[in-house]
Amino acid sequence: MTTLLQINTSLFSDQGQSSQLANQFVRQWQASHPDSAVVTRDLASEPVPHLDAQRFSAFLAAPEARSAEQQAIVDYSDALIRELQQADVIVMGLPLYNFGVPSQLKAYIDHVARNGVTFRYTENGPEGLLRNKKVYVFAARGGLYAGTPLDTQSDYIRHFLAFIGIDDVEFVYAEGLNISADAKDAALNKAHDEIQRLAA
Repeated sequence: MTTLLQINTSLFSDQGQSSQLANQFVRQWQASHPDSAVVTRDLASEPVPHLDAQRFSAFLAAPEARSAEQQAIVDYSDALIRELQQADVIVMGLPLYNFGVPSQLKAYIDHVARNGVTFRYTENGPEGLLRNKKVYVFAARGGLYAGTPLDTQSDYIRHFLAFIGIDDVEFVYAEGLNISADAKDAALNKAHDEIQRLAA
C-alpha cells in the first residue's frame, strides 16, 4: 500500500490557496490510487513549537541522560519523523510570506532535521537517510517570483529535502494571485492542469 503524507503550511489551513491546490491533488491522486493511505498534517491547526534552547538541548542529550521533559520533546519529534519515514509520497502546500517559507514550516523542519535520524555526518559530508520518496510542492504566491532572485523558497526547500535524502521534488506554481482577477484565474487554471497531469 502506498502512503501519502500531506503537509499544509498556510496560516489559513484549508482556506489557503496552496492548501486548496494540495487538497485537489490529493483527491485526484486518491481516485487514481484507491488502495492508498493519506496522512494529513496541518501546521496551522496543529502548530509545531518553534525551536528554542530547551528543545535543541533535548535533541542533543544522550538518550540515557534525558529528563522526562526532554524525552517528551524527542518523542514528539520522532512522531513527526515517523510520518516522513513511512510516506512514499509527500505533498506540500506552500504559500510565500515575505519572501520566505511560513515560520510554522521552519519550526517543522527544525524538528525533523535530526542528526543520526534523518541525516548523518560522514567523512564525505552529510548524508540524507530518507530515500525513495516523491515530493510535490504546490507553491502559491501573490506576485511573480519563480525563476528570479526573489524566489528564496524553491532552492531552500530543494536543499533541505536533499539534505535529508529526498531529491525527487516537483514544484507546481500558482503565481500572480494578487495582481488581478484575470491573473489569478489564469494561474489557478494552469496549476489545475498540472494537477490533472501529475495525479493521473
